[in-house]
Amino acid sequence: MRVLFVTHAFPRHSGDVAGAFILRLAVALGGRGIEVRVLAPAAPDLPGTDRIDGIDVRRFRYAPRPWETLAYTGTMAEQVAGSLRGKIALGGMLTRGALAVRAACSEFRPDVVHAHWWFPGGLLAPGTPASRPLVTTLHGSDVRLARRNMWAPALFRRVLAKSAAVTAVSSYLADEARAMAPRAQVAVEPMPVNVTLFTPDAATPRSKDRFLFVGRLNQQKGIALLLEALAATAPGVSLDVAGDGEDRTALEARSRALGLEARVRWHGVRSQEQLVGLYRSATAVVIPSEGEGLGLVAVEAHLAGAPVIAFRSGGLTDVVEDGRTGVLTPPGDARALAAAMTALLERADHGAALGTAGRAAALARYSPDVVASHYATIYEGARHDS
Repeated sequence: MRVLFVTHAFPRHSGDVAGAFILRLAVALGGRGIEVRVLAPAAPDLPGTDRIDGIDVRRFRYAPRPWETLAYTGTMAEQVAGSLRGKIALGGMLTRGALAVRAACSEFRPDVVHAHWWFPGGLLAPGTPASRPLVTTLHGSDVRLARRNMWAPALFRRVLAKSAAVTAVSSYLADEARAMAPRAQVAVEPMPVNVTLFTPDAATPRSKDRFLFVGRLNQQKGIALLLEALAATAPGVSLDVAGDGEDRTALEARSRALGLEARVRWHGVRSQEQLVGLYRSATAVVIPSEGEGLGLVAVEAHLAGAPVIAFRSGGLTDVVEDGRTGVLTPPGDARALAAAMTALLERADHGAALGTAGRAAALARYSPDVVASHYATIYEGARHDS
């Protein structure tokens, strides 16, 4: 079987984090005898034809070279909303991308086209011949786009209606999609995580009183609430913060105002390899955000054997099983978050059993071979139903 991935986010190299789960899926599918080619937009200093970890990648031009900055950066929405140049570049991506998909279908002759993100990939793929069924995967940012823009819901429903199969990486996203497209059949199928990198280590002692936050320092990630919760715990309890963002200065000032200067360590952005050690040594990972599409940090934490404390919100409810792999608390409630942190510290094992159960659950659901086997079945079903 041949499958054409259509995406706007794909690693520039095997060590690049952006879109790495798509590469991981492509490689795992290859191990099952499914040939995958990736079609993605061009970007400065990237070749038009590439091969990454055995996967063929083709990149299509869509604008003058200096303007081809919409993909790979995670800032497409901001660029399009903030400038005429961005809007023109997006128009080029949609028109040239549709032509590129059609050309790839003629040359590569895939059995299935798999669009990652309904926008823009799903808009490009419906132009393929009817003999190539479309599978569309919703990852999170694309669902938020459909919800927040007045013109997007109609296009969203159109893409889903033309898809032979639709998947979402969490139950939360599937429910959001069904709310906008009630007729859509949406299956919950997560993307694979790096199970070889994120592992526990018996030689790394886990702290008995040090929590960890990983993520962007902005309002959506909720770290301001975590600082309030930390201030309500015992004086010896501390917090590692791995990440950066637009709110860092304000958050550091808030930390000082709460008297937490000596209890919070700001690490800045850390590579995936550097995060492994932080996950392994943390008492628990705390995720105080709301509306997460999946909650990748929670999956990585579980794989490294760390329990997770999080708000009962979004895709996190798929990852964290309350009382078994971690603790879920009411969204936005700093007091409940503090109580959960304190209760975990008071456990005889400081949550070690939760971390062990979390790793087993994550391996069973997010390992590449498991995810690839599910998508192989989805592709076969799409072929037979088309």
